[in-house]
Amino acid sequence: MENPVTVEVTRGQLVESRHRGMAVVIDAEGAIVFSAGDVDSGVFPRSACKAMQALPLVESGAADAYGFGNRELALACASHSGEPEHVATAAFMLKAAGRDASVLECGAHWSSHQSVLIDQVRTLEKPTALHNNCSGKHSGFVCTCCHTGDDPRGYAGFDHPLQEAIRAIMTDLTGAVLSRDNCGTDGCSIPTYAVPLTGLARGFGKLVTGKGLEPLRAAAARRLINACMAEPFYVAGTKRFCTKLMQVAPGRIFAKTGAEGVFCALLPDKGLSFAVKAEDGATRAAEAMIAALLARHFDADSEERAALMKLAHHGMTNWNGLSVGTIRTTDVLFA
Repeated sequence: MENPVTVEVTRGQLVESRHRGMAVVIDAEGAIVFSAGDVDSGVFPRSACKAMQALPLVESGAADAYGFGNRELALACASHSGEPEHVATAAFMLKAAGRDASVLECGAHWSSHQSVLIDQVRTLEKPTALHNNCSGKHSGFVCTCCHTGDDPRGYAGFDHPLQEAIRAIMTDLTGAVLSRDNCGTDGCSIPTYAVPLTGLARGFGKLVTGKGLEPLRAAAARRLINACMAEPFYVAGTKRFCTKLMQVAPGRIFAKTGAEGVFCALLPDKGLSFAVKAEDGATRAAEAMIAALLARHFDADSEERAALMKLAHHGMTNWNGLSVGTIRTTDVLFA
């Protein structure tokens, strides 16, 4: 099945580039209310599923034992920009468990926020694992292990008890069978599993509705989603798309990006869950797709819809500030 063109990029009066994609919207009962493309094909969620991977932190009691609030829980679900607040919060989480950055297995990289990066280059010899966009998730992993009594060493490995627990959670949520056969290694070194896009969306739906989940898991899931919506800066950062989406309608939109053109979102009050994948892995296409799909579910004359459509359809300028073209979604997403 050929995926449809969902996003076009223009230059002048012509279409310069086209992105094909898959998109699915699921209702509170788990039924598909909209789909485009081959939504049953397997995709690697990458960082889009961090809220699922953070469930052991809450379910185990570690989050409460270490006194974590919304910021820490949001960071555990984050792909943050490595800004000072993110780094400090990850360090706080590790300190609560009696650990430091030396235990993290995510690797190190500079901040993705330009002004912060410039300051880091001026003041640091090199970045640490705390600056890694996944340091909050990994700090949550370490805290979970310390609380449950598992040795945190090797926590990123396929056979570690924590990864076994995460694998079982994701199977419970997505309905997909997860094994070495559909496993890859994520950028931060933990296992990532290819699951059908429909399963990914249904899994996020369960996070917000709790349907089909044990009470402990349902409560933990809703707590994580609420924390992310309450602290969108800690999910991403300054001028980041996830943060922008959640700030459009505070407490009413959850959004999380993943590498290679994946994006997931929720409208909790409507019981709707969303998952998209840009076939070519382009972030700009996934961002436009998810914003347009979210916009469909707000009133036509609402400020929220207008703001979301502005994120879905927007102009591009060059370094001199001259208008050169647009990024826009196609009618496929409004069928």
